[in-house]
Amino acid sequence: MIGVGSRVAGIVLLGVLLAVFSDGFLTANNLLNVLRQASLTFLVASGVTLVILAAGLDLSIGANLGLSACVAAAVMKSTGSVAPGVAAGLACGTTIGILNGLMVTLLRLPPFIATYGMLWMVRGATYWFMSGEAIYGFPEGFRRLGSGYLIGIPVPVFLMAACLAAGIVFSRFTTYGLEIFAIGANAEAARLSGVPVRSRLNLVYTLSGAMAGLTALVRLAQLNSADAEIGEPLMLPAITAILIGGTSLFGGVGGLTGTLVGAILLTLVLNGMNLLNVSSNWQPLVTGVIVLLAAAIDVWSRRRIEAQA
Repeated sequence: MIGVGSRVAGIVLLGVLLAVFSDGFLTANNLLNVLRQASLTFLVASGVTLVILAAGLDLSIGANLGLSACVAAAVMKSTGSVAPGVAAGLACGTTIGILNGLMVTLLRLPPFIATYGMLWMVRGATYWFMSGEAIYGFPEGFRRLGSGYLIGIPVPVFLMAACLAAGIVFSRFTTYGLEIFAIGANAEAARLSGVPVRSRLNLVYTLSGAMAGLTALVRLAQLNSADAEIGEPLMLPAITAILIGGTSLFGGVGGLTGTLVGAILLTLVLNGMNLLNVSSNWQPLVTGVIVLLAAAIDVWSRRRIEAQA
């Protein structure tokens, strides 16, 4: 696998190229905007990273984020209070994560099938719930969560840093985290070693859902409005960031630091395309190419490791 250091070098190289070809790249506003967008990608991708480390998959995160944001917006508007809306958004995201975990562990559905089916169910529920309407206009205090600044730095960046630190401690320095890596490397061997595989799988899907709910609140605060499609733009970038960051789709290899680097690298690519006036129609194509390249590198690295074993 290509190390995190190589990916950081890629960020530096890309930054140098963009600075040469675009006068607007090194401005404070642009760099802060890159950090803000990367933080949203990281937040929603962080929970999925844990799922993939355990050799699972969560394709429902975009739909989960969308429904959680809409539920939070509706509750906030109906009650006139921020706290119930925040609680409702987090509860919605976490509940969907729990259901994903139960489908994988209790019903023993393949993660792809379980979460892909959940994606469509949640998306349908969101369209029904919103009925083509949009909810907008939230308290200024809540909006600071997505668009505010603290000592000149966007608030979501601090949230990203806190989640990164907590995630690293959890995944690298606790028994839970080490067991997740063990499950991803070989679930049967982990089970025979006494690891509660089902319980840990339920945990990572729950955390993925909770992070989708948290990101939904940040996205809602940033846009100051919610509609049925609010979560869709973040699904593909989240998966892409994880792959770019070096977390293996086969499980057991990778981590949140790599996901952060992947989120920044992907955001820089998209930001550079905007600065260079590349048509937005090309951005999904470029993102798709990046996904395929990252997946191919993952497969090739896995085969090389297996050949050397």
